[in-house]
Amino acid sequence: MVTKKPFHKTHIFLSLLVFTNVALLVTSKSTIEPCANSDSCNALLGYTVYTELKVSEVASLFQIDPIALLTANAIDISYPDVENHILPSQLFLKIPIVCSCVDGIRKSVSTHYKTRPSDTLASIADSIYSGLVSADQIREANSISDPSVLDVGQTLVVPLPCTCFNGTDNSLPAIYLSYVVTPVDTLAWIAARYSTTLTDLMNVNAMGSAAIKAGDILAIPLPACASNFPRYAADYGLIVPNGSYAITASHCLQCSCGPGNLNLYCQPASLAVSCSSMQC
Repeated sequence: MVTKKPFHKTHIFLSLLVFTNVALLVTSKSTIEPCANSDSCNALLGYTVYTELKVSEVASLFQIDPIALLTANAIDISYPDVENHILPSQLFLKIPIVCSCVDGIRKSVSTHYKTRPSDTLASIADSIYSGLVSADQIREANSISDPSVLDVGQTLVVPLPCTCFNGTDNSLPAIYLSYVVTPVDTLAWIAARYSTTLTDLMNVNAMGSAAIKAGDILAIPLPACASNFPRYAADYGLIVPNGSYAITASHCLQCSCGPGNLNLYCQPASLAVSCSSMQC
């Protein structure tokens, strides 16, 4: 049974590691969405590029389609050789992921990382994945007994935070962004940046006050455009965050949401080579 919206207003605001039964010192917090089914949703991660990387390299870090990365950030996919475009260090990106139900809570477990000679669990967590996961969470997800010993080329599961909340916020279409709080952030500034209210952010994250600290991970509802595609369509249920677009119908359609309105607008995509009327 899918958790209804009123439930998430009362979900507990605590560390992901509460569910591990391991006594660890954890200072940052993350919003937990309990779940009791195997369904999934589309969600977003707020990611800060840790060094200069190509579009394709960032996509590879999260095992996602480069086109999905570009469209989530409203970057023109028709730009020549766009997958090899260099993204500057410290650039903030929205990473589209699939949010699943794993062991009773929402999380993404589809990301895997192959270790390099200079890696530590801390550097992977804090630098490469910009604080979206902790070293202890990686250690537990991979049953690592000695975190000081990593084999070069070892493949690690990287559990990442995400929420679904039925794809709605106050009964309106929304996609949730997992956002890592920085030292200069205030809750009011985050609310203004993402076109939501301080009250809504506090309710979504079950906060008793507006106090936040660096490293906390907030669930931020982003207003979205919902499609009216028929149930038999492959892209039934498509939801596009405001200020971005999606390529769908076998790359035949480009569906945009805003900015400035929440009406989904679809037109032939620039990638389309040969598309039948059935696909559109």
